[in-house]
Amino acid sequence: MTALNQYQRLEATGLWRNNTEEQRREVIAAIGDATLVISDMQDRPLTHWSIPAIKRSNPGVLPAVFHPAGDPSETLELPEHETAMVEAIEKLQKAIHRKEARPGRLRGVAVFASIAAIVAGAVFWLPDALRNHVTSVVPEINRVVLGQDMLSQMASVTGQACRDEIADGALGKLALRLDVNEIVVVPGGIRSTASLPGGVVLMSRAILEDHEDPAVAAGFVIAEKLRAEDADPLGRLLDDGGIWASFRLLTTGQLEEQTMQSFAEVLASEIPQPVATDRLTAAFAAFKVAASPYAYAIDISGETTIDLIEADALLDDKISIMSDGEWVALQEICNG
Repeated sequence: MTALNQYQRLEATGLWRNNTEEQRREVIAAIGDATLVISDMQDRPLTHWSIPAIKRSNPGVLPAVFHPAGDPSETLELPEHETAMVEAIEKLQKAIHRKEARPGRLRGVAVFASIAAIVAGAVFWLPDALRNHVTSVVPEINRVVLGQDMLSQMASVTGQACRDEIADGALGKLALRLDVNEIVVVPGGIRSTASLPGGVVLMSRAILEDHEDPAVAAGFVIAEKLRAEDADPLGRLLDDGGIWASFRLLTTGQLEEQTMQSFAEVLASEIPQPVATDRLTAAFAAFKVAASPYAYAIDISGETTIDLIEADALLDDKISIMSDGEWVALQEICNG
């Protein structure tokens, strides 16, 4: 059992505020799939933080105060009686940060069982079979760590990720709304969006700056989420790295920087694959997002996206994506 599985769905009450100008409010914090989900007392999600990016502002002091990396104004305060959650967050931090984790482990017994399977059956030496086996046994936390490592490697082709206090909060809410772990805006280097392991979606700043409706940005994320479902980003990374990348990840839990850098260059040069209209229509309806802004962003004439446009007529319960202030801040995220 991984550290994540041990603490999954652990809950605690605490005090959260979105920024320094707001009052703290009582919330419920719960550990999910490599994220800390923060909900109000009616169990309505407010935001979520990627566990690898959680920082503690007062180590060793109680009540414990945590915040997302790069945004100390958003805080979660856990009282003294919630020591189980405090310990869980800190243990997960140790488990997912490579320098603090025990090297050469993916899953303990699972690794040795996997190696035995490889030795016993030559089929696993075939690239496709080995890749499929590796992607099936890699825990979610390892995927998240690899995603963060890939994000660092992407900087050489996209530039450093854009950050802003208000905009980061808007991105976090959008990620929660669309059921992805993290959305990261980059200055350039990719055509529109790209997926990294661990549920990370990269988005070009052009999507935000060239359009006036946040539904366009939401649409690009929805389309990218569907592409990631069709082609596992970790599987694509291992495909590009070859059989030895799969074997290295299986036996050490790590990948060489050269392997990740090569895949970063692939993502920067490729044109995102089209997604079937019926799947897009269903996804927009499920997330209660208007499809026509995205449809016109893809084809200004609407001729090739008419089915998406017409699907909006059946969507009578659209939910607001973000406030006007958050959208303006998000459009300016790379100009700070």
